[in-house]
Amino acid sequence: MEPHRLTTLPGGERIITEHVDGVRSASIGLWIGTGSRDETPARAGVSHFIEHLLFKGTERYGAVEIAELFDAMGGELNAATSRETTVVYTRVPDDHIDVALDVMTDMVFAPALIDIDSEREVVLEEIAMVEDNPQDLVHDLAAEAVFGTHPLGRPVIGSADVIASISRRALMTYHRGVYVGANVVLAAAGNVDHNRFVKKLAKRRNGNGAVALRRKRRPAGATPRPGVRFQRKKTEQYHVCLAGPGLKRDDPRRYAAALLDAILGGSASSRLFQEIREKRGMAYSIYSYGSQYVDAGQIGIYLGTREENLPECLEVIAAELADVGRGNLRAGELERAKENMRGRMLLSLESTSARMTRLGKATVTGTRIIPIDEVEQRIAAVTPDQIASLARELFAPEHLSVAAIGSSERRFRAAVQRFNPDVAARA
Repeated sequence: MEPHRLTTLPGGERIITEHVDGVRSASIGLWIGTGSRDETPARAGVSHFIEHLLFKGTERYGAVEIAELFDAMGGELNAATSRETTVVYTRVPDDHIDVALDVMTDMVFAPALIDIDSEREVVLEEIAMVEDNPQDLVHDLAAEAVFGTHPLGRPVIGSADVIASISRRALMTYHRGVYVGANVVLAAAGNVDHNRFVKKLAKRRNGNGAVALRRKRRPAGATPRPGVRFQRKKTEQYHVCLAGPGLKRDDPRRYAAALLDAILGGSASSRLFQEIREKRGMAYSIYSYGSQYVDAGQIGIYLGTREENLPECLEVIAAELADVGRGNLRAGELERAKENMRGRMLLSLESTSARMTRLGKATVTGTRIIPIDEVEQRIAAVTPDQIASLARELFAPEHLSVAAIGSSERRFRAAVQRFNPDVAARA
């Protein structure tokens, strides 16, 4: 049996499914190719706001009825907005697929967009919650430092000023422009029948008059020179991100980048976790991370530590980055990272949700779905020289922006001076 099947409807909507033997569940996602990077400053946060409003009811289902239906199925209904996509997703027993799909398509294509003012307050509370969580907020500062004024540098959650003032008409106009045609992908994995999904969505979209379109988004272009962002808050720790441009989603080096992430800070045996947390006890949370977009990417390291530990932590990070960049991998380090990455991938295949996400995200972003055996081969083929080369390219201190939240900008800059004097001197 082929691993997945793909059908495109006359209006441009795509259905992609994967049948998984031996399960009684179905994971379903309706993916929309729009996110915060597609918004103008005057509409910052509209994608996330609309995602919230999808749950407030449709032409045929009230908000409480939607919640009760999925509770009665024993299912999970949720949604998420990112910089490039919005998704409404669920996992239900296979005998409830028809009802789940009927409700979800109504939510996505025919939301009532009501109770806007009450949900506006909910989103404003969510924005306030992020403002009160420096370990989350610092990532928004880091994205701004890396991408500057480009939409990729703005928070996905949006601007409080925009959310507080945006009208229902503006929300409806934005919804009609993006929740349509080639911008929509229905993905499903589990005990599913592809033809059944095609017929259901074709019937739902029949005669709706929608034009198949794909909104043009502003290219990422060249990233600005590394910058510094600091927000003063009375906190016990300094929350710091060292961040820089990463690889785009289809870059063939992304497997080496994922292994480099595992070596640096992506696991409990990683260098930064061991050196800073386990050996020195100078942090509770430290990790590396990476985000990949259609035409850009971002890498970074997060650290939360007390003021007296900050200079030494940054020195240790700089030393470890330089050591990997010189090609000084430790015995078994790359092999362990490869097995870690391979193992996590294989374990994820036991989840219908993970399989659905793999299909939906790749299809809506125009990325090739690579067979698992080919992924394993690409992981195995990564060499120590490729790891060192990427470390020098992506994690050289002179390439990294620095963002932080803490009690004293002067002391923060003094610590950064020992990591990268040039970036520390910038306003």
